[in-house]
Amino acid sequence: MKTLIVYAHPEPRSLNGSLKDVAVSTLAAAGHEVRVSDLYAMNWKAVVDAADFGGCATSPLRVIPSSGGAYDAGALTPDVTGEQEKLLWADTVIFQFPLWWYTMPAILKGWVDRVFSFHFAYGVGVHDETRYGERFGEGTLLGRRAMLSVTVGGPQLHYTDRGINGPIEDLLFPIHHGILYYPGMEVLPPFVSYGADRMSDGEFEDAAKRWRERLLTLETTAPIAFRRQNSGDYEIPSLRLKEGLETPGRRGFGLHVRD
Repeated sequence: MKTLIVYAHPEPRSLNGSLKDVAVSTLAAAGHEVRVSDLYAMNWKAVVDAADFGGCATSPLRVIPSSGGAYDAGALTPDVTGEQEKLLWADTVIFQFPLWWYTMPAILKGWVDRVFSFHFAYGVGVHDETRYGERFGEGTLLGRRAMLSVTVGGPQLHYTDRGINGPIEDLLFPIHHGILYYPGMEVLPPFVSYGADRMSDGEFEDAAKRWRERLLTLETTAPIAFRRQNSGDYEIPSLRLKEGLETPGRRGFGLHVRD
């Protein structure tokens, strides 16, 4: 297995840094190839601007056509093309980060904004009466698996259906479905470490043990059963889920997961 770990935390001695190190050592000991994109150590540029697209940048700047033109011309910046090459090399991608303000750190979002360029991660495939492009279960990254390893500050009960923060599945849906599943990756259930700010040494050892166990089952873990866009579940071109396919009473994000 070839695994890319995209790691986003400014402190190497943090819980996130320790979990990243556990992943590297566990996977390497099991005979897998591992590469790490340590975004803070790389001093990753998080903002999209005209400099990303060289001579393909439009004036005034329109990000989507500039991004697609630069990708087609092989003119994206070396840092971006390097990360795209890593994604194409990998068959599994792990994202290790803290949940800050209910989402990923800005540096990781900036990695997505720049690396998931037009014609690479989106804007691929044909649009006709039966298809709406290759996305949500199809696309450039089809055949790869992705998983989030996320640390959160609060206890697990805060991230449930009646918890003040809402279900963790809902908070992660935009990342799972809108970023990872969109370009074709199969998304595995997340590994969530709760109470990150108050974790004792003993609790960390328990978390590290659970993390090792998850890592050694990456190849056999069933992915989240998101509905494929072009499989017949959605009306085209409205992309609304057809009536009667959901479990009675189910609403919201859960509509887009098969039973």
